[in-house]
Amino acid sequence: MTPSRTLATTGRVLSQIRHDPRTIALLLLVPSLLIGLVAWIFSETTVFQSVGPAMIALFPFIVMFLVTSITTLRERRTGTLERLLSMPLGKGDLILGYTLAFGLLAVLQSSIAVLFAITVCGLDIEGPVWLLVAVAVADAVLGTTLGLLASAFARTEFQVVQFMPVIVFPQILLGGIFLPRDQLPDVLRVLSDWLPLSHAVDALNAIATGSEDDAYVLGELLIILAWIVGAVILASATLRRRTP
Repeated sequence: MTPSRTLATTGRVLSQIRHDPRTIALLLLVPSLLIGLVAWIFSETTVFQSVGPAMIALFPFIVMFLVTSITTLRERRTGTLERLLSMPLGKGDLILGYTLAFGLLAVLQSSIAVLFAITVCGLDIEGPVWLLVAVAVADAVLGTTLGLLASAFARTEFQVVQFMPVIVFPQILLGGIFLPRDQLPDVLRVLSDWLPLSHAVDALNAIATGSEDDAYVLGELLIILAWIVGAVILASATLRRRTP
């Protein structure tokens, strides 16, 4: 991989997105609007205070997964990817360039979502807000890299959506959103320990409630980062030039 080629890919992706206001709105605004909807539903209860941190993890993760996977797949189907790879541009440059581009958008997306949840929805945060934003950004980038990985195996946009029950839904069900993970059956609890979204939810809950110290949160963050690196490497190794 070459830094200049990676950054050139990042700039190209950001330039494309800049001319697509619908994608910008989907990436930056929809997660916050969904968080606001959940807060509105439970406005007369204390439920949002319990589920709010998990929503900060969930909605950006899903949105980044969908947008990234479909965008990458579309470039392969239209032949753009093959033309790019015929140049002195490696698969690693391409995947890392996409990761950086959507990672920058994830910073904006997560910052807006956290700010909206705290100032508009009234979510109380006991721990440091900067650490909450850091975990939220890592979680959104995780969605990006898993989306890149899914696009390497999919042939159509519909197949990308079909990957959600395999990659996304189990993480939602076992991530401690509906039931605390320590109350899951033993086998499911062990399985949830190996799912990255579980660690994002745990870290955000710990920051919101102040139940754990910063060292615990940083440990969870390192696990998420390890998943991000692994997904980037695997996506680079399995990316195909064109979809038959």
